[in-house]
Amino acid sequence: MTDKLLNHRAEGPASAPPLLLGPSLGTSTRLWDKVAPELSITHRVVRWDLPGHGRSPAGLIAPGATVDDLAALVLDLADTLGLERFAYAGVSLGGAVGLWLAAHHPERISSLAVLCSSAHFNGAKPWRERAELVRREGREGLAGLAETADSRWFTPGFTVPELVEDHRRADPGAYAACCDALAAFDVREELSGITAPTLLVAGRQDPATPPAHLREIADVVPGATLIEIAGASHLAPAERPEAVLAALRGHFDGYAKRGMEVRRQVLGDTHVDRAQSRQTPFTARFQDFISRYAWGEIWTDPTLSRRERSMITLTALVAHGHYDELAMHVRAARRNGLTPEDIGAVLLQTAVYCGVPAANSAFAAAQRVLAEEEKAEGEGEEGRG
Repeated sequence: MTDKLLNHRAEGPASAPPLLLGPSLGTSTRLWDKVAPELSITHRVVRWDLPGHGRSPAGLIAPGATVDDLAALVLDLADTLGLERFAYAGVSLGGAVGLWLAAHHPERISSLAVLCSSAHFNGAKPWRERAELVRREGREGLAGLAETADSRWFTPGFTVPELVEDHRRADPGAYAACCDALAAFDVREELSGITAPTLLVAGRQDPATPPAHLREIADVVPGATLIEIAGASHLAPAERPEAVLAALRGHFDGYAKRGMEVRRQVLGDTHVDRAQSRQTPFTARFQDFISRYAWGEIWTDPTLSRRERSMITLTALVAHGHYDELAMHVRAARRNGLTPEDIGAVLLQTAVYCGVPAANSAFAAAQRVLAEEEKAEGEGEEGRG
């Protein structure tokens, strides 16, 4: 089976949302070395190698190949891994694969990021000439191209020797077939049909796919976002990993927005509006952290119900003596379906494991909240009467 499947490397929790990362021509999974480990904190990241690159079998591709063929291999990989729907990010040829998948298999792509790539690669002639050169000269031809890789891939003075070595070690036939795919690629007429949320990332100093190429895509794909990274050339994830990571996190995670929705559902609009109104430049990053991390990642995890999470949270707050916070979460627990009797049972349990004095203070704080709630309900009944 391995000789029919793209080589890949998976990182991150198996239960996390899947994210596939595609490489550029001449590189391997190492292109993502400075980005993938961080992305794997919140995603099941799967990096893959092009045929004949890294450890992928060269026989997966043949002369006259198309990006369609490469995309089919990616779908085979996703199917083997049980990934019915996934986010996708790719560089150059890897980005072209993402565009093709989003245009032709929208049901598979949940979100798309296209980095240092294009909807077309400057016509067929230069790629056919490169394919002919490599087929004719074999590894010597690849070695010659590798000598100029730094000028095509990076800004002056920067290099990643491991990636240049990937270029030298690629299989000549598979490399040439990938050039055939680049020569034939043109999806400009299909861009308007892409429905996945799309991010375009351009290296401002990229000579191969300059920002204008990404801008062309952004102008047509509905709702697309374009980011230009200063000090980056064609292989931005290797040269400016921090900037690329920030862009991809913002695009794929969406935790702040989702977290704010959950935060309002659990704590109520009044509390959240009050917290937001008190926000200052000094506290803004903390508020964003709470929305992304606590509410956007933990409270949205479906492993536990919100009711169960409320009981755990009440216990933890009692254990640490955070009684003001406890009062807020007693209100949240009521929204999450806990009855006063349920809350009392939780606090009684804390008397055993957190101590009687802690539970005594907790009962007092909870009783005040429940009394306020009962009073408000009574006033509401009188108003209706």
